[in-house]
Amino acid sequence: MTGKSINHVALTVRDLPGMAAFYETALGLAPLGGDGETRRLGAGEEMLLELRADPAATPRDPRQAGLFHTAFLLPERADLGRWLRHAVQSGLRLTGASDHGVSEAIYLDDPEGNGIEIYRDRPESEWTRNGDRVEMFTMRLDLNDLTASGSGEWRGAPSGSRVGHVHLQVGDLVPADEFFRETMGLTRTFEGPGGVWYGWNGYHHHLAGNVWNSRGAGPRDPKMTGLTELVVNDPERAGETVTDPWGTLFRMV
Repeated sequence: MTGKSINHVALTVRDLPGMAAFYETALGLAPLGGDGETRRLGAGEEMLLELRADPAATPRDPRQAGLFHTAFLLPERADLGRWLRHAVQSGLRLTGASDHGVSEAIYLDDPEGNGIEIYRDRPESEWTRNGDRVEMFTMRLDLNDLTASGSGEWRGAPSGSRVGHVHLQVGDLVPADEFFRETMGLTRTFEGPGGVWYGWNGYHHHLAGNVWNSRGAGPRDPKMTGLTELVVNDPERAGETVTDPWGTLFRMV
């Protein structure tokens, strides 16, 4: 897909060295610089994640608005298969795995409780569409078949990996829908109980919001760990910043 997309996410973390080590070893993100207060991580030369240290930050509250998960998109199914084998051999604790029709996804959490999805897309020709809507579902993922698809060793996130989408916790779906569509210019592509999904350029989704844990949540505590900033590729609005109704910051580049 071309056009608007997620550039990277920034997280506030209490343990900068520990969190950087996790993303390097568990996800295979490469260090791309930083200092005593920040670490930048990515794939190839592309930054996908910035970690910002604040040892005094309040630990994240899973009932608050903010990040549900950051979804890292791998280029090929074989990459996901190799990563899954690496995860099992490394003893990573996975929290779920699903076939969503448009994609195959595996879930886990980082050491400070931020949700992570690692996924691959099926070819767009295999997606089922009805106008702007894209059919998605949640079914059992065949982990044995997925693992078998990736021969060879996992050697870190390959070039071409990117943040495919970000899923947010929100307090109410109605103002979330207005923000996603009117402020961010997204198209609503799917909805389910307690959640809505949105994309640019015909993609199944770049952003989503749910109230599964956060229904009724008010503005997020800015001193809490978790999502600090969500950076969006949108050259026509480069330099502009907006916040959603719960205080999550979006910056255009």
